[in-house]
Amino acid sequence: MILTRYAGVRVTLGLAQVLGVLVVVFVVASALPGDAAVVIAADDADPERIAQLRQSLGLDRPLPVQFADWLTGLLRGDLGTSAVSGRPVTEMLAAALAPTLTLAALALMVLIPLAVVLGVAAAVGRDSRVDRTISGVAVALYAAPEFALAIILVAVFAVGLGVFAPTAVGASGPLLWQPELWVLPVAVLVIRPVCSLSRLVRASMITTLDSEYTRHTLRLGVPLRRVVWRHALPGSLTPAVQHLARVADWLLGGVVVVEAVFALGGLGQVLVSAVSSRDVPLLLGLVALFALITVAVNTVADIVAFRLNPTAGEAW
Repeated sequence: MILTRYAGVRVTLGLAQVLGVLVVVFVVASALPGDAAVVIAADDADPERIAQLRQSLGLDRPLPVQFADWLTGLLRGDLGTSAVSGRPVTEMLAAALAPTLTLAALALMVLIPLAVVLGVAAAVGRDSRVDRTISGVAVALYAAPEFALAIILVAVFAVGLGVFAPTAVGASGPLLWQPELWVLPVAVLVIRPVCSLSRLVRASMITTLDSEYTRHTLRLGVPLRRVVWRHALPGSLTPAVQHLARVADWLLGGVVVVEAVFALGGLGQVLVSAVSSRDVPLLLGLVALFALITVAVNTVADIVAFRLNPTAGEAW
């Protein structure tokens, strides 16, 4: 019952956060100079023509009415129609979602086990050569920005060795079945998060291994491997799970940058197009998608962390 009540509070708070983000983005987008009517008119920027376009697109209505209509459609599962292309926003997002989700899912599949293994290895062998090597490399790689890592990887593995493709220009078909296209982008997405997450796992594991109940378990003759993986690790994952939610947020933004660097068609390209063309319905659809994913990930992480923490229920 305590967990259910906590989950209900987190879900309600998450929905309120999504609504707040949508309101802020709508107000900011509406305050930008120009609108979709000006973009569509292009060279034929006759005031009468622009006024007709604004009327046909509904841009001449009060802003609260426009937002209320869009929000009503969202509650019905309708994200509206792109003001520039005239295509349903849901259709445009669905077409661009596959590459973005593929990159994010592959990055998480590599990131989580790699960070846990490195963190545990560093904690078990604290102050050893293994620990110093892992910590030194993690600090060095974390200091490098993503675009610099991308350029280095492309120069070495794509241009120099010719193992992978430098970009996805001219490629077709599902991204998942073309590892030569996604290995380098996934590596760029994983390098920095795995450094921070492994360091967090290491610190939490050291604290757990130094605790009295862990020492007592070792005194009872339980093998160290079993103590580490069956007893110490689950109790050390609470801060890592919460940090992983922030990493997932970062991946959403990182994927947008990586898609631009490696010319991968995805939500990043749609986002750039929506902002440049002042396509408010498309922009709101993207923001709603990003906000829902972010809130869902953070909510699940908080619930899992609450469940893993044996003392969390005392405050409820």
